[in-house]
Amino acid sequence: MIAALSPLDGRYAEKTQDLAKFLSEQGFIAYRMHVELRWLLHLLAWQDKGLLPLNVSISYEQKNQLATLAEYVLGERSFAQRAKVLERQTNHDVKAIEYTLAEHLRALGFGESLLSLIHFACTSEDMNNLAYALMLRAALEQSLAPRFKVLLAKLKSDALRYQKLSMISRTHGQKATPTTLGKEFAVFAYRLQKYADGVFTTPLSGKINGATGNYNAHHIVFPNTPWEELARDFVTTQLGLTFNPLTTQIEPHDTIVEMLMKLAHLATIAIDLCRDFWGYIALGYLKQRIKSQEVGSSTMPHKVNPIDFENAEGNFGLASALAQHMATKLPISRFQRDLSDSTVLRSLGSVLGYFHVAVQALQQGLNKVEADDEAIARDLDEAWELLGEALQTALRASGVSDAYERIKKLTRGRALGHREYLRLVDEASEINADLKSRLRNLRPRDYVGLAPDLVRAHMTDL
Repeated sequence: MIAALSPLDGRYAEKTQDLAKFLSEQGFIAYRMHVELRWLLHLLAWQDKGLLPLNVSISYEQKNQLATLAEYVLGERSFAQRAKVLERQTNHDVKAIEYTLAEHLRALGFGESLLSLIHFACTSEDMNNLAYALMLRAALEQSLAPRFKVLLAKLKSDALRYQKLSMISRTHGQKATPTTLGKEFAVFAYRLQKYADGVFTTPLSGKINGATGNYNAHHIVFPNTPWEELARDFVTTQLGLTFNPLTTQIEPHDTIVEMLMKLAHLATIAIDLCRDFWGYIALGYLKQRIKSQEVGSSTMPHKVNPIDFENAEGNFGLASALAQHMATKLPISRFQRDLSDSTVLRSLGSVLGYFHVAVQALQQGLNKVEADDEAIARDLDEAWELLGEALQTALRASGVSDAYERIKKLTRGRALGHREYLRLVDEASEINADLKSRLRNLRPRDYVGLAPDLVRAHMTDL
C-alpha cells in the first residue's frame, strides 16, 4: 500500500475497499464473466422457447450450475487471476475471459457444443458496456448511496438542532441580515438531497448487438430469430438495464455521462459546503471537538485545523474534475469505434473513489463540529446596524420614498449601538405606533424572519 501510485490504493485504501470489489480490475473482469454466463443462459432460454435453433442439450441441473457460477464469479478472485495470466498470452482482455470460462466449464464436464456458445455473436464491447453498467449500479446503490444517506441525515439533524440559533449572515464576506445556523445547514441538506437522487438513480443503458451494432453475425446464422427482441429481453429483463437499440460497436456512454455530470454538480455543491463550514470555523461560530492524540501543526501546538473539510474539498474537486473530463470525452468515438474511451472508462473507479473518500472526510468533519453559541451571540449583540434593513423597510411601508437613502447615511460603514438604533427608530415619525413598538423591541438575534419555520417545513419530509 505504501508504494501505491494512487492515494486511493495507498493512503485511502481502507476508505475505498468497499468500492474495490465493484470498480477494480478484478471487479471489471468478474462482471464481464458474469455477463458472459448470463448471456449463455439467455441463449439457452430462447432455445427452450423455440426461437433460437441451437440444438444444445443441457440438463436442468447444469443450467442451475451455470446460474450459480454466474453469481459466484463476482466474489471469487481466482477467475480474475487466471484471466490475467491468459491475457498476457493473448494480449486481449475479453478473449482471456472467454478462454478462462471455457477452461472452467470444460473441467466441470460441459460439452463442446455448449462451450461454443461462450461469447456467441458478441464483440468485446457487448460484454464491456454491460459490465460497466452493472458495476456502476452496484457501486452506487450498495456503497456510495448508503454513505451519502448518512451524511444527509447528519446535515438534516443539525439543521433541526440549530434551527433557532441566530447567526450573522455574511454576504460578500461582510456582516448581513441575520439567519440561523440551522437554516444554513438546511440549505445544503436540501441542495445535496435534490441532486443526489439524480446521481444514484440514473438509469444506465446497455446493448448487445455485435461488431457494428447491426446483428450481422446473428442474422446470417439464424435469420428467423428476432434478435433485437432477444437482445432487449436480455438487457432489460435479465440485467435490469435500459436497452439502447441504435449503437455503433460501442454503447455511446450517454447515460454514464449523465450520471457523471450530476456527480460533478453534486461534488461542487459539497465543495461549497466545505468552504462555508471552514469559514464558520475560522469565524469561531463552529468549534471542533479535540482529540487528545491528534496534532494540528508540526510547530504550533495550539492549533486545531479544519483538515476534514479541507480534505473533503480537495477530493470532491478531484472527483468533479475527472467526472467532467469523462463527460466530455466518452460520448465521442471516431466512426464506429476507437479505443480512446476504453482507457478513460477504466478510471471510473477513481471518480467514485475520490468522491467516496470526500464524503467520508466531510462526514468526519461534521461529526467533530458543534456551534459556539457564545461566540455567535457576541457578534450578534454588537451589530445593531443590521436592523437598518428592518427600519428602512418599515419607512418604505409607511410611504417614505427615500427611506433607503435616509438610513444609508446614518448606518453605512458604521457600527451601531443599541441606543443609537433606538434613537433612529424614535426619530422615524412616519412609522405607526404598533410597528414602531415592534422595532423598538427588536434585537439582532430576533431578526431572523421565517428561518426556523423554513427549516421545520423543509427538513421534516426530506
